[in-house]
Amino acid sequence: MAALTQLRRGRFEHPFLPTTRDEIEARGWDALDVLIVSGDAYVDHPAFGPPLIARFLEGRGFKVGFVAQPDWRSVDDFRKLGRPRLFIGIAAGNMDSMLNRLTAQKKNRAEDQYSPGGRRDLRPDRATIVYANRAREAWPGVPIVIGGIEASLRRIAHFDYWSDSVRRSILLDAKADLLIFGMGERPVWEVAERLRAGEPIERVRDVRGTAFPVSRVEADAIAAAPSETVSDGRVMVLPSFSEVLTDKRKYALASRILHFETNPYNARPLLQRDRFDSAGVYFNPPALPLATEEMDELYDLPFNRVPHPMYGEDRVPAYETVKHSLVIMRGCFGGCTFCSITEHEGRVIQNRSADSVLRELRELRRQEDFRGVVSDLGGPTANMYQMRCESEKFESKCRRLSCVHPGICEHLKTDHGPLIDLMKRVRSEEGVRHVHVASGVRTDLVVDGERGKEYLDELTRHHVGGQLSVAPEHVSEETLRLMKKPGIESYDRFTEQFRCASESAGKDQYLVPYFISGHPGSTLADMIDMALYLKKKGYRPRQVQDFIPTPMSLAATMYHSGLDPMTMKPCYTAKGLREKRLQKALLLYWNPEHHALAREALTQAGRTDLIGHKPEHLVPPAPFQRGPASPRARLSPVAKSRPRRR
Repeated sequence: MAALTQLRRGRFEHPFLPTTRDEIEARGWDALDVLIVSGDAYVDHPAFGPPLIARFLEGRGFKVGFVAQPDWRSVDDFRKLGRPRLFIGIAAGNMDSMLNRLTAQKKNRAEDQYSPGGRRDLRPDRATIVYANRAREAWPGVPIVIGGIEASLRRIAHFDYWSDSVRRSILLDAKADLLIFGMGERPVWEVAERLRAGEPIERVRDVRGTAFPVSRVEADAIAAAPSETVSDGRVMVLPSFSEVLTDKRKYALASRILHFETNPYNARPLLQRDRFDSAGVYFNPPALPLATEEMDELYDLPFNRVPHPMYGEDRVPAYETVKHSLVIMRGCFGGCTFCSITEHEGRVIQNRSADSVLRELRELRRQEDFRGVVSDLGGPTANMYQMRCESEKFESKCRRLSCVHPGICEHLKTDHGPLIDLMKRVRSEEGVRHVHVASGVRTDLVVDGERGKEYLDELTRHHVGGQLSVAPEHVSEETLRLMKKPGIESYDRFTEQFRCASESAGKDQYLVPYFISGHPGSTLADMIDMALYLKKKGYRPRQVQDFIPTPMSLAATMYHSGLDPMTMKPCYTAKGLREKRLQKALLLYWNPEHHALAREALTQAGRTDLIGHKPEHLVPPAPFQRGPASPRARLSPVAKSRPRRR
């Protein structure tokens, strides 16, 4: 709606990227350099990955066109902007296309958050593969480069929850020339520059943050001298696709190796063959993180911050969530095993300057529907802004998968001071009435981090709109260890500090804790303990996350293999959809709609002592049901009124 109103009034400051042939010709271009194809609606906003990459390339002098949610049933939409000179960049969108469509119970979601009107029929399953093959059909000989979170997290052989199978690298199924993983600005720029200089795509093989197919001969040469030490500069050879397909221990080993090679400052190249003696995929080390000046440059790009006017009155639900928010950083050093943020964005926090955030805020204030309320000041985590390792010497050698588990690293600088200063500057801007923090707060950083109490006082006094999101996730010590989350006592300490800070601010405020059911390590007994904990604390969670094993995550490895890849020891996992429903029902113990499943779970766990009407019980007994009626009682009133035949 906002975009349509602005279009009618001629308020757009920046031309949208060309989406039609007429728009290309209106710019005086005869052809595109780069065509970007996205599975999401075209929202000209930095929170949407494909438009961000397109604007980034445009800012470097490339002629970029954009095709959003093409009809994949034919090649027509892939041809409508003409043949690009350099390459076709393809992304499924901001989410994995299977996760976008299906729930943990493998049912269709109510809407597609990234489509106009929330429509569910505008993208195919496994969109990256489908789009790449259509693009190859439309323009034979044009290099195909795939990227985005779907390609990034499916770059090696991976467990696919929705088909309950191990699939090979998406690069091979997409038949693409190159795969960009992680945050793609550095790699895509280098690839585009080298292609523009006339270098063939087959020779673009040393770009950080990229993967490419290799022949059997090449794979043989690489595997002949694999890496043995961190410093030898040679390639680490992963178990092949055929090995991880048939051997769950090999699958867990491949996952372990991959995750220990994700620090861009010391990661080694990787090779994974299709079979032990065949062709495969070569993975360069991850791209280096962006400096603050480079992050600022991204957000200074000419975004209109609205969906494309072609959608008319149709809203894009995901845009409505972020349109008045401000992202201040990217990356997360939490390393939670179930989360894809660290895997895709990296562990190194990449920060924007305060001046950059304020410039974007002033752009935001010029939007007609902005009423002075910033919906979120944060990022993947609310309170990691400008936190980093104290020394490049330590950071360049570190292979920890989390900077905060099992405890906060002694070398991590956890000063909340820069964030406190930024919060003060943002809320003091003219025209700003309130600045919410809606991103999740990492509670252990508040409890044990530098100036954590000062941050919490600032947060509760000025930035909590009645409720604050936090994610303790579980109460079981073993499950939390497998998650790489702090113990529940850390959350309890934060709860008390939050209560005191809110009282000091004179405000009645509440925590909204998020919990996960069905995570590896979590048994029915653990879920019963969590339900008892929630009841004791007076929590009645309305939003419960039913664990989904997302591709490439360590938790997905645990789910598939039954092993903790860090220790290679067995770990329990709820596999069946029924048990997943039972675990979730225990978290919703207070809701009558889930009482039947909760009673079934308690009975199965041998805890019928928790079924009853007393305060110590979790759920009431099943309501009394009459037995089958007698044959005469089952007669209809009409039948009973009929006289008997003699």
